Amino acid sequence: MKSVKNRRWIWLGLAAALLVGGFISGFASSSPDGLERVAEDQGFAEQASERPLIASPLADYLFPGIHSERLATGLAGMLGTMVLFAVGWGAARLLRRRQSS
Repeated sequence: MKSVKNRRWIWLGLAAALLVGGFISGFASSSPDGLERVAEDQGFAEQASERPLIASPLADYLFPGIHSERLATGLAGMLGTMVLFAVGWGAARLLRRRQSS
C-alpha cells in the first residue's frame, strides 16, 4: 500500500513539474540573466563568441522548429523536465537494485 501512495506522489510531482516547466516557463522574463547583465554592465558582452563550445539541441531554451517563442520555450521546459525525471528514475532504480543485492 505504501508503494502505491509513493507512486501517486511521484506522478503528482511530475505533473506539477511539467506544469511549471511547460506552461509557466513561457511567461519567464526576456531580460538578460545575471551573467549576461554583468557582461553588459561591464562592457565586455560584445566579446562573447557567437559559436558555442558545445552545440545544444535546445539553444536559448527554445524547441527547434516552433515559431511561437512562448510555445517553443514551454516545449523545451517540458522536454527538459521529462529528461531529468527519466535520469532520476533510472538512478533510483539502480540504487534500489544495489541495495537489495
